[in-house]
Amino acid sequence: MPKRTFVRVLFLALCLPLGLAVMASSASAQIVVGISVHVAPPALPVYVQPPCPTEGYLWTPGYWAYGDDGYYWVPGVWVAPPSAGLLWTPGYWGFAGGVYGFHAGYWGPHVGFYGGVNYGFGYGGAGFVGGEWRGGHFAYNTAVVNVDTTVVHTTFVDRTVIANAGVGARVSFNGGVGGTIATPTAEERVAANERHFQPTSEQMTHEHTASLDRSNFASENHGRPANPAMSRVGERAHNQQERIANGVASGKMNAGETARVEKQEQHINQQVKDDREANGGKLTAKEKKQVNKEQNKTSKEIHKDKNKDKDKDKDKK
Repeated sequence: MPKRTFVRVLFLALCLPLGLAVMASSASAQIVVGISVHVAPPALPVYVQPPCPTEGYLWTPGYWAYGDDGYYWVPGVWVAPPSAGLLWTPGYWGFAGGVYGFHAGYWGPHVGFYGGVNYGFGYGGAGFVGGEWRGGHFAYNTAVVNVDTTVVHTTFVDRTVIANAGVGARVSFNGGVGGTIATPTAEERVAANERHFQPTSEQMTHEHTASLDRSNFASENHGRPANPAMSRVGERAHNQQERIANGVASGKMNAGETARVEKQEQHINQQVKDDREANGGKLTAKEKKQVNKEQNKTSKEIHKDKNKDKDKDKDKK
């Protein structure tokens, strides 16, 4: 376990250099030294962006967060902004004073500095080219973001920005050996002084849920999370089904293996349904923990089934 110091704070937005700790009003971004680590975060995983599920949702890129057991992946996800007209500035890891510190993301009228990290899908390291607000409606640039035009109708195409569309160098931090060397532009410095808004409760829940899933931890997935992105917060069960389907289609999972994990998924889904009906449509913290525990077990079985041939090859060597 690397030596570290941290304050347990989820999603407190940092928009000044690491080391400053100033509390702002609740309506503005809070500036707090949240976490400092002596080991650099893993590279960004390469993944496919799921389609936008509904009008008005904005893409928030996945990122490496840090907990008691090390780095864990928070999947990229489409979310509703706090209000129309706001854009998301992704969080990033910065290197200063010999440690890596996390600068959490925030909402604001313009996209600020996010370390020069190329998160892809419109976040090429500076600014955002995945769309724009037009009045009270968000228009999506389908040249760089995945939008089902049968569901989302306000779109346009600007192919001049395709060079920065995908996750490129995969560098996940700013400064230090191997990190980006970007510095804030004049526009980003202006954006840093604008009124900011903290991540929504849905985003905070998303990060917390990710921290409960062992398959998200770099120590488990070696930098390749099983569920790197999702359409909506809380869509893990859907992603599990896609993994099963991919395993069947590729021939990596046989009928017996498929039936076993499908049965487990059905049991989990029924359990969630029963718990929600008993609690007015919500899950208690204890119930969420139990569901995550069972999903972790199923996730490991899917991974084991899909990689059994690789394991056999290793045993032969």
